[in-house]
Amino acid sequence: MKGKKKGPGTPGCFVFSLTLTLTLTLLFALSSAVAVEIKPVKPLPKDKCPVCGMFVAKYPDFIAEFIFSDGSYAVFDGVKDMFKDYFNLKKYHPSKGNSDIRALFVTDYYTLTLINGYEAFYVLGSDVYGPMGKELIPFEKEAEAREFMKDHKGKAILRFKDVTPEIIKPLD
Repeated sequence: MKGKKKGPGTPGCFVFSLTLTLTLTLLFALSSAVAVEIKPVKPLPKDKCPVCGMFVAKYPDFIAEFIFSDGSYAVFDGVKDMFKDYFNLKKYHPSKGNSDIRALFVTDYYTLTLINGYEAFYVLGSDVYGPMGKELIPFEKEAEAREFMKDHKGKAILRFKDVTPEIIKPLD
């Protein structure tokens, strides 16, 4: 082993360092690309709800929307119509499936900001009506949903996964 030293100045160490640097750079770039935040769209005056045909921009306090993986979107005048579309996507968007939905946003009743619809708390059966009548009322925070439920005679708080077509149908 005399005369063969390994250490920071050897070619093998340089190749290893270069490989490690390139690998870490690539991993960072990929993680940054994956972590791109999808932002909600602001409905244009011409955007109509695919379920009822109403112009959505007229009802900013109740907007709900899907952002599809191809960059297209669907906007709704309320959560009820959004769920109707979600449960029957092939009717309203024949070329798309639920797996094509990259993001889903609903308008928080108190803050009037668009929030993640998959994580929202929905109050069912309150005395607050949306543009299409009876409505599920979304909240980002469970405590606010509970307060609203007490103040407005709500019947239940549901999560996205708990909402079914059988829950939506009586809202019409």
